[in-house]
Amino acid sequence: MRRLIASFGLALALNAGAADEPLTLEQALAYADQPHPDLGLYQAEVDLAKAQELLAESQNDFRVTLAAGLRSGRNSLNHDGFESDNLASLNARKTIWDGGRTELATAAARLESAGRVNRLLDARAQRRLALMTRFFDVLATDLQYAADSEFTAVAYVNWDNAKDRQQVGELSSVQMADLEARFQEARVKRNDTLRQARAKRALLAAAMNRPGELPAELADPVLRGNDRALPEFKDLLAALEANSPLLQAQRQLLEASRQRLQAQRAENRPSLDVEAETATYSRETATRDNLRAGLNLTWPLWQGRRVDAAVAVEQARFQSLQAQYDRLLLDLRQALFETREEIAFLVESERPAARANAAMADWNLERARAEYELELKTTLGTSMADSQRARMRSKAAEYRLALAWARLDALVGQPCCQVASAEAGR
Repeated sequence: MRRLIASFGLALALNAGAADEPLTLEQALAYADQPHPDLGLYQAEVDLAKAQELLAESQNDFRVTLAAGLRSGRNSLNHDGFESDNLASLNARKTIWDGGRTELATAAARLESAGRVNRLLDARAQRRLALMTRFFDVLATDLQYAADSEFTAVAYVNWDNAKDRQQVGELSSVQMADLEARFQEARVKRNDTLRQARAKRALLAAAMNRPGELPAELADPVLRGNDRALPEFKDLLAALEANSPLLQAQRQLLEASRQRLQAQRAENRPSLDVEAETATYSRETATRDNLRAGLNLTWPLWQGRRVDAAVAVEQARFQSLQAQYDRLLLDLRQALFETREEIAFLVESERPAARANAAMADWNLERARAEYELELKTTLGTSMADSQRARMRSKAAEYRLALAWARLDALVGQPCCQVASAEAGR
């Protein structure tokens, strides 16, 4: 009964004005793909890369220009009199070969775009992790509040019952003060947990990009994925190196830099343009053509230090990206190792211990209830609170295990059950 009262009290205290139906984990995770500032930055990078890809592809497109002029002039052939010399021309020009510069720049832009897309995919995976973390934080805090409420109730009953004993001289004022202090401390802890419950809900609402819409009640999820087989580290490492969106993105950015470097070095190569033009003039001369076409060769023989400087800039950028890739690979390997070790610890140690602790607490609770019904005890003591605390530990282990599995899936870029299946197939 006290557990129901504590849950009802928590719902009233939160008073979030949310929907009647409890929020499920699946509903929360659905917000991972919805607009959010965490995704907005990466989406903007993708859009910018796509625009730069289009710009690179268009460098050798046809260029059609219209030129016109109204003017007049005089010379000795015209008896020094002014005569109109108007013109209109339509020119079409296209580069048909530029030493590979455009091809290299386009390849670099496409790789850059693909890398930004992979970074966006990883950002979405991180959004799912953030939503799961916030969701489980709320559930864990609610369980803590229920346990704290039980301990507060026990402390209050002990203090209240002691008042009668004090009146008959069984307890001193010092002992009464001690019992009251214990109740007040338990009450402070419970109210602080309630404050944290509000804060955790606010964080969850912000993660869903719905600030101010605090969910009042959350549904406890069934975490079937917690019982998966844990693949060997070498198989996970191979999957990480092959499928990690972050590693793939960094490789693509590296290759894009390499292509840009080659494009910069090709700046000293010649280019060949094809050109056609039609024109009309108000004054005809022997040197003017109404229609003409031709090939134009442009060969930069000397450009100063411009090309060398551009190559040096791109070389430095490539070295920076290479160092970032090496650092990223080390960090991801360490994260993979630690996450796998955490899963193994939770499955082999924490989960069995938490379940045994919960079973013992439930047994003690049933014994206390039996003694209470037989009037051997006047209260259940702390057995209800101990049972609630043991349940909280067991649930916390499952939440932690679910998050560890989700991190592992995000690291290797695919569900880990596929890694295990692939290994079994081989």
